Amino acid sequence: MSHMSIEAAIKKKLGSFELDVELHSDCKRIGILGASGCGKSMTLKCIAGIETPDQGKIIVDGQTFFDRGVNVKPQKRKIGYLFQNYALFPTMTVSENIAAGLKGKREQNRQVVVRMIKKFRLEGLEDRLPGELSGGQQQRVALARIMAYEPEMILLDEPFSALDAFLKDQLQQELKQLLEGYDGTVILVSHSRDEIYRFSEELVVMDAGRTVCHGKTKDIFADPQWKEAARLTGCKNIASAQRIDSHHVCIPAWGITLTLQREIPEDIRFVGFWAHEFLPVWKSSEEDPVLWNGTLPKGIAENRIPVKVESVAELPFERKYFLQSGDGSEEICWFVQREQWELLEKMGLPEYLEIPEEKLLLLR
Repeated sequence: MSHMSIEAAIKKKLGSFELDVELHSDCKRIGILGASGCGKSMTLKCIAGIETPDQGKIIVDGQTFFDRGVNVKPQKRKIGYLFQNYALFPTMTVSENIAAGLKGKREQNRQVVVRMIKKFRLEGLEDRLPGELSGGQQQRVALARIMAYEPEMILLDEPFSALDAFLKDQLQQELKQLLEGYDGTVILVSHSRDEIYRFSEELVVMDAGRTVCHGKTKDIFADPQWKEAARLTGCKNIASAQRIDSHHVCIPAWGITLTLQREIPEDIRFVGFWAHEFLPVWKSSEEDPVLWNGTLPKGIAENRIPVKVESVAELPFERKYFLQSGDGSEEICWFVQREQWELLEKMGLPEYLEIPEEKLLLLR
């Protein structure tokens, strides 16, 4: 099975909510990232045929699943759908659950089930009911049931949302390994950026029913370009920006105007800055200011914000400083990793935080 291409344009209205999303990709591992209620699951259900779009088209590997006058039934789409709660049949054993979707002869089906039990390490659990299994075992059974009928595409709908953090980590890793030998396309929907980053090569960011942006996962995380994408990928400091000219941008909330070497595009409306990328600047009366590593700041002096701490949250591996911003309207987050605490203890709090230009996100 060669991996697939997917081309989808889906419009669907539900009360006051409107889904209007586009997806074009021939990548094998696709992530859809968005806040709860933005239409991610609805998008998957339309691709799977569980829901019907009002208009649009869905073409998978050249086969039209949905278009004017065409609406292929879900069971004919060869798509495996892993629901949030795994949707196992509670009164059926593990073996029966795995066999549930198979259409072959009895002996043939039995061989498939045996193979899946082995592949998904479920030996000894064949006769148990879903209620007697752990979360991880249930997930493996649900995946084995999907893999048993050899789907051409697998859709994962927030598969880890019901689990606690420790289990989540373990199962994400496990799921990634179980899918390693699978040659079809996998689309994972999640509101967790860690999950998406770990899993997908290509990323679609959704907000309020629409596609915000689409591209290589690592590229979008490095330079989100859109306010909503920056927020969802974990940028804590996002503020409105007023472009003055091609090298100056005013950030009223931070009380500063930034001077940049690079050209500032005209459509920039916001800036973003990662909370752990600030460079502290200490100023002693005798000497020039110094940075973390003892070097002199080489940036432009005005690209700094004064440090006025409002509160501090101390976590095992980082300290989160919440600073008063220029106009007092919103806090600025500065996160300091554990290995830098010693220097802070020695030097005291810095007077300023430097904003290195290469780490500044210009956002639409």
